[in-house]
Amino acid sequence: MRVVIQDNYEKMCVWAANYIKMRVGEHNNGPEKDRPFVLGLPTGSSPIGVYKELVRMNKAGEISFANVVTFNMDEYLGLPREHDQSYWYFMHDNLFNHLVDMKPENINILNGMTDDPVKECEEYEKKIASYGGIDLFMGGIGVDGHIAFNEPYTSLASRTGVRDLTSDTRIVNSRFFGNNPEAVPAQALSVGVGTVTDSKEVLILINGHNKARALAATVEGAVSSKWTCSALQMHNGAIIACDEPACGELTVDTYKYFLDIEKKERL
Repeated sequence: MRVVIQDNYEKMCVWAANYIKMRVGEHNNGPEKDRPFVLGLPTGSSPIGVYKELVRMNKAGEISFANVVTFNMDEYLGLPREHDQSYWYFMHDNLFNHLVDMKPENINILNGMTDDPVKECEEYEKKIASYGGIDLFMGGIGVDGHIAFNEPYTSLASRTGVRDLTSDTRIVNSRFFGNNPEAVPAQALSVGVGTVTDSKEVLILINGHNKARALAATVEGAVSSKWTCSALQMHNGAIIACDEPACGELTVDTYKYFLDIEKKERL
């Protein structure tokens, strides 16, 4: 596991965007350039700065999305895509509508209005597999360490499926629904922990003091379904990009170790 500590949120986002640019560029100039680069993407507040930087890079000709296929982590069950809190809307508003060469047919987001949620999730897994899996899955985590909508005690081997949202998650997300937790959908469709960790690389964004316990659990804690983020300890290609405020619960030795080792690393 790599832990890349940046001074603040803005620097964390620039680092993450540059890492994605590097990986896409290497792929497009490598032996597998005839197949698309498969990129997993999250919603939420953490990736917004990354998306802004990717849009800037794309418009400046620094990164092309012409050969990129995307799969999003999750979607609320029962929200139409036109709803301003659907994740389809979020992704188009914050990223896809602003990219000059993103092909609409290469965008994959779970359908929250499906009549058959189980089939929708099964087909999503099959489509990911049809591309040979995900090359790089970027994500964030909740204050309780959940990845996508895989709440605490979700199996670390879970696949894409229907998830019941905890009261805590609905309360946290209620800020987008007029501060009314009851207005937040009670269920969502979400990739599983196993879906994420099957990816060749996983890049997790963790920022802010309120995520400090989650970062410590991800890096230093026991591997447990109580903290689904801890599954990343078992992934050979896991990278945590975080800011200083998120490091408040790390032990001093851990903090110093990752600062020291990253001095020797390039991007």
